[in-house]
Amino acid sequence: MSELILKIRQLGSSDLAWRFRSSPPVIFATAVLALLVLCAAGANLIAPHNPFDPATLDIMDARIPPAWADGGTTKYLLGTDEQGRDVLSSILYGMRISILVGMAAVLFSLTMGVTLGLIAGYFGGWIDTIIMRLGDVQLSFPTIMIAFFIDGIAKILMPIDMREEMRFYVVILAIGVADWVQFARTVRASTMIERRKDYVAAARISKVGSLRIVASHILPNTIGPVLVLATLGLGVAILTEAILSFLGLGMPPSQPSLGTLIRAGNDLLLSGEWWISLFPGAALVLLVLSVNIVGDWLRDVLNPRLR
Repeated sequence: MSELILKIRQLGSSDLAWRFRSSPPVIFATAVLALLVLCAAGANLIAPHNPFDPATLDIMDARIPPAWADGGTTKYLLGTDEQGRDVLSSILYGMRISILVGMAAVLFSLTMGVTLGLIAGYFGGWIDTIIMRLGDVQLSFPTIMIAFFIDGIAKILMPIDMREEMRFYVVILAIGVADWVQFARTVRASTMIERRKDYVAAARISKVGSLRIVASHILPNTIGPVLVLATLGLGVAILTEAILSFLGLGMPPSQPSLGTLIRAGNDLLLSGEWWISLFPGAALVLLVLSVNIVGDWLRDVLNPRLR
């Protein structure tokens, strides 16, 4: 217990902690991000209503404006949509879906990219050539086109009654497959440097297997840039999911994300119900912006050239 306390104190007095404390915008962004994540995680506990329980919905409460506008009520602080669902509660539940999809997609692309990058950088030769050329081909296709392709394959392979249920995993696969190249290239470059160092040569002389060398020695020395990429990639993944949902390729209405909520509200903008899409859009901007600010700070702090 005493060792854990000592490590916490050392972390608090480190250069990283000092640079964090001396950057008010990063502190504010971190606080906002933590608040949004906590609200999304505890949506079922703090949301005023359950917007996806038909028993709690009343069509007579549809299209109520925010509480401060004419016709608004404090029962629905941010108003309701065309089905009588509380917009604030829908944002909390939808933000949880957006964050889960973003994190899962980044984890998938990170795992795929790091694995292929380690293989390409360590073994080199024709293996490296094949993996990197596949990455070049991958980069020639936009994420939306890849999503169309994966969505089409999923519709062909899956029964009709399972398509909506599996949409969550299809979106994760589409975003993850589209973003693995940047992880692979970063890890490959670091691996090519590390494999020439003395400790790797000593491990080979000691008859240590290639898998153990890569996993136990090279991987820990390449993980720093990967974590920065993952942080920055989270914001991109959340935004990509919102774009796909807005275009109808993302989450279904039964599992709405922020992008799905924006799409639903966009159809009512001309009718004057601006709050249905404005508030989910503002939540999306706030979430992605806070993630990007923290990611940019991590990139600057962990970049030795900027110290």
